[in-house]
Amino acid sequence: MKLHILQEELDLLSSDYRKKDDEIATLCAKNKELQDDRARLQTTINIKQTRIEEQNASLKEFVQKCDDLQLQVSTLSELVRSYEKEVEKMNCQLSETKQVNENIKQEDNPDVEKLLAENQTLKKQKSELVVGFKKQSRLIDILKRQKMHLEAAKLLSFTEEEFIKAMDLEAQ
Repeated sequence: MKLHILQEELDLLSSDYRKKDDEIATLCAKNKELQDDRARLQTTINIKQTRIEEQNASLKEFVQKCDDLQLQVSTLSELVRSYEKEVEKMNCQLSETKQVNENIKQEDNPDVEKLLAENQTLKKQKSELVVGFKKQSRLIDILKRQKMHLEAAKLLSFTEEEFIKAMDLEAQ
């Protein structure tokens, strides 16, 4: 009878052992699967981290370019202002020259030819300044558009914090 009881206990223990062995095998398989998932996620994290670093470097370049463009815009604005003053000054000179021409015509002065030539020179200089002003104005518009594009690129860049949040959400 004791032998029979011991045999039953042995059978129960063997059965428990097989069940535990099966559980261990299942857990080992699950552990391996989790380790594979972890390795895959770590690779993804590394790739994303590299992309973030590249985007940060690109962002720094864009910020530097934006700063450079802003400096150029301010320099060109100052230049445009100085050209505007020069144009205004030349307009005044032109008005004075026209007045002098009128006075000379009335007096029949022999230097009329010389003054007319000077007047033509001033008109030519004025037109050259206007052309230069228009070119600079177009350049300023282009620089403003470039700045706007840089700011848009900056707003659309993928930040490290957003990436970490996305990874946290993916992990959950």
